[in-house]
Amino acid sequence: MKQQFHPLRRTAVGITAAMALFLAAACTKENNTPPPAKNTGAKTETVTKAGGISVCYVEVNSNSLLNTGKYTLTTGGQQLFDIAIIFAANINYNTTTHQAVLYNNPNVSAVLTNKATQIVPLQNKGMKVLLSILGNHQGAGISNFTSRTAAHAFAKQLSDTVAYYGLDGIDFDDEYADYGTNNTTQPNDSSFVMLVDELHQLMPGKIISFYYYGPAASRLSWGGKRVGDMVNYSWNAIYGSYSVPNVAGLPKSNLGPAAVDIQATSQSTANSLATQTKNNGYGVYLWYNLTSTDKHTYFSGVSNILYGSTVKYTP
Repeated sequence: MKQQFHPLRRTAVGITAAMALFLAAACTKENNTPPPAKNTGAKTETVTKAGGISVCYVEVNSNSLLNTGKYTLTTGGQQLFDIAIIFAANINYNTTTHQAVLYNNPNVSAVLTNKATQIVPLQNKGMKVLLSILGNHQGAGISNFTSRTAAHAFAKQLSDTVAYYGLDGIDFDDEYADYGTNNTTQPNDSSFVMLVDELHQLMPGKIISFYYYGPAASRLSWGGKRVGDMVNYSWNAIYGSYSVPNVAGLPKSNLGPAAVDIQATSQSTANSLATQTKNNGYGVYLWYNLTSTDKHTYFSGVSNILYGSTVKYTP
């Protein structure tokens, strides 16, 4: 069972179904997915520093995504964080149409609609910005689509959102779905594979990542296809620990066995996880829960190991 030493993560998505549907209806008839925008298919690549990439989740209900862009390496001037993840959008369930619906709460919506000031500045620094997708206690999740048609329909909502808001990709997180609620089905073997397959086809060149946790983590192949052949990255979900995601198809350079809660993981543990990551040849280091507090000293302990440089903070 996942360690629960990140209360913000658990409570940030605690929106009731009634409120979710009310807010969603205020945007469109059924959801707040933006109108379709042409996906150019432009190839999106993350600039990789020697020592691999650093990925950071930000609870945008209470913190600014822009905080990720305030940290640079003292030597070389590169950004500490290569990927910033908006945490989080939700998968809601429409009990009338029996369909999964993408829902962005007001805080997530504020980041997306103000992309010129919240997203583009980070991208201009060479960073990539992803939108995390997870359940919302309504029975819908990435592991219980029962047909390719349903998987495609939700993937289309995601790809339209990425294109419309100029995002660099989608991060999947199989938490808080509460499968079975609203008479929904339980996880099945085909769902996540179909969803990733559909999304991969809809937004070629964009990033798809997988937070290695939940029912989806044990359902990564089906019908001759593997999730690891279609996603770009996967990382450990248990903060303060070192565990290699078992995602066949992904090379070491695209796997993150080290996961750190910035507000809870000690400096010594963070440093140890960095050492293991480097010594074992893995290419991703995961950070969670960045706030506005200057943490450059804490980050420097890890960056010295991974990148041979301390970190500078610029307010």
